[in-house]
Amino acid sequence: MAEKKKRLLIIDANSLIHRAFHALPPLSTSKGEMVNAVYGFLLAFFKAVNEFEPEYIAAAFDFPAPTKREKKFQAYKAKREKAPDELYLQIPKVKEVLEAFHVPVFEKEGFEADDVIGTIARIVPKRQVHPPVETIILSGDMDLLQLVDANTKVYAMRKGIQDSVLFDSKKVQERLGVGPELVADWKGLRGDPSDNIPGVKGVGEKTATRLLSSLGSLESVYAALQAKKEIEGVSPRMRETLLREKDIAFLSKELATVERNVPLEFSLPALAWKGFDRGKAEEVLKGFEFASLALRIPDFGGSKKTESQGSGDETREKIERLFKEGVFSEQIYNLELELSPVLRTMEETGIQIDKKFFEELSQELGENLQKLQASIAKKAGGQFNISSPRQLSEVLFKKLGLPQKGLHKTPGGVVSTASPELEKLRGAHVVVAEILSYRELAKLQNTYAVPLPQLADKEGRIHTHFDQLGAATGRISSANPNLQNIPLQGEWGAKIRGGFVAKKGFSLASFDYSQVELRIASHLAKEERMQEIFKEGRDIHRETAAAVFGAKDKNVTPQMRFRAKALNFGILYGMGARGFAQSAGIPFEEAQDFIENYFVQFPRIAQYMQDTIESTRELGYAETLFGRKRYLPDIHSATPHIRAAAERIAMNHGIQGTAADIIKMAMVKIAKELKLQQEDCRMLLQIHDELVFEIRNAILKERMELIARLMGNAVSLNVPLAVRASAGKSWGRLEGIP
Repeated sequence: MAEKKKRLLIIDANSLIHRAFHALPPLSTSKGEMVNAVYGFLLAFFKAVNEFEPEYIAAAFDFPAPTKREKKFQAYKAKREKAPDELYLQIPKVKEVLEAFHVPVFEKEGFEADDVIGTIARIVPKRQVHPPVETIILSGDMDLLQLVDANTKVYAMRKGIQDSVLFDSKKVQERLGVGPELVADWKGLRGDPSDNIPGVKGVGEKTATRLLSSLGSLESVYAALQAKKEIEGVSPRMRETLLREKDIAFLSKELATVERNVPLEFSLPALAWKGFDRGKAEEVLKGFEFASLALRIPDFGGSKKTESQGSGDETREKIERLFKEGVFSEQIYNLELELSPVLRTMEETGIQIDKKFFEELSQELGENLQKLQASIAKKAGGQFNISSPRQLSEVLFKKLGLPQKGLHKTPGGVVSTASPELEKLRGAHVVVAEILSYRELAKLQNTYAVPLPQLADKEGRIHTHFDQLGAATGRISSANPNLQNIPLQGEWGAKIRGGFVAKKGFSLASFDYSQVELRIASHLAKEERMQEIFKEGRDIHRETAAAVFGAKDKNVTPQMRFRAKALNFGILYGMGARGFAQSAGIPFEEAQDFIENYFVQFPRIAQYMQDTIESTRELGYAETLFGRKRYLPDIHSATPHIRAAAERIAMNHGIQGTAADIIKMAMVKIAKELKLQQEDCRMLLQIHDELVFEIRNAILKERMELIARLMGNAVSLNVPLAVRASAGKSWGRLEGIP
């Protein structure tokens, strides 16, 4: 039996970085640093590692100095347009990523990455390693196809980042019409415009292929020409051109030939991919704000797992500790223990996506971004990098002269172009609204349309990670990817959700607690007027508007209801008059009057808030209805704004924390009733007040009625818990119970 080959993955880093930079839309960190090339590099790297499971990995970079080719032929790559600084600034970031994964980096003065790769690929098979080593070259272009042989294949990208093909000798022959051994000869005749390799004028791909297929090497072609042999398909004029440009042809072949004798010092054992610290690698990715990739690190290579991975066992441990420290009551302790296996099962189940849908959506978003980019450039008087905070600041405040008064500045003294600051300028110039729209679409493209299909498994399902103890309020958080942050409102929100689908024969079903925090507030505060509205199923926001505005119910306008809704929810979060004025779009004095009148109409809400602050000040913690504590030492701070922040947290914790407790109780209750995760009815997602299920169509109505009932009866309050249920083939198109 033949021994199984080990694999060496060699990464053509510069070509991957360039391909990723141009293939992906602009992607910046919150600090304004461009990281789209780093993100794309990681997508390609992870895909290759998962596909080939290499035992050894190396990465090759171009050395930032003139190469032997440039010294030989000054025009080499001279016509290639210089990449923007935003690309070059990402190269050190990629090296930082590779260092975190313990991938050795090779570069050599006077040589290109191709030459380094060619040398490693030549030397490794001669080391007589057992079992033998197969080399896979991960590259963003076709220059390295000449290295393909019995031990070497090239994994090259055709378009984008994820569309790749593995080239062996047969595939090279199919692609170019010649074998790997003639690729440099082929370029000698045809040339390579991307590298400014001239080739012979008038010789295209077909002619080069025909000549080499019939005669062999470039040397054989010219031997036949000089011997004045008849060559099929070569006219007298072409013969004359070929003979006249013989020196150019051989120079072009030399420029295209990968050097395979670069003086490198390396040993194969040093390339072994093992022993990297997974936790540190995750931290590096999180530093670039790649939360969706941090827990998708491939498991090959003997990585060391650390506490940052948050395994189920570590979550029990944390539950035990918080119980012993008095943060959890016995009821909350038991609830969290029962919930843990439910969440792990949900993670394993995942939710299905339609990859083709997201590809089409990405294309649509890209077209819209291009249109916006052109329109912005026209209005701004020229092209600039919209994703560069510095360039944007220069255009808005120096070139267009927009007012700077009242706008924050960055630590470097540049006027901030963060979205909240741009919102203040929305009416100052028509370009501002388009820039905000561009940012919104770019975020949808970079956060959802492009990465989500890359994170799906072979069955097309996305597996998020739920952190049941991620927030002090008890709220569950989602990461890698964050599926609790999928847009809900607007045209694009519906489109993004439309890509989440049910598998064949099933439907997605959503169950959402309606106004649960307001209902909890009325229960905790014993606010009878508010409780009466909920018990009778009336519209709380309309009733609030009527009470605060002193109007009859039938005279309440949509605008009045909108302001009342903002006030209802704002009060729960300790929002003051200034915050309410901004959210409702009204003057500060009017906002003050509204809040005062609100507390006149609902006096027990005001009393509850004051009692909560005093209780927290006395005990040192705020508490939910079921005993989840949050310690707030800052409530005694002498600094007013720090103390005020702690008071707002105290008021919010009892309400939002109780809501988190209730939906967790509902999840446990449903899991017990449905025997955790039956094949025909599975809990997939928790989005704060919403649960999403995948249910077989044959039992859809029956299961929806059961789940809605279980959620409504999860706990007993002085007001009913209303549950809105809907279902459909996709998350973006849900309708009421059929």
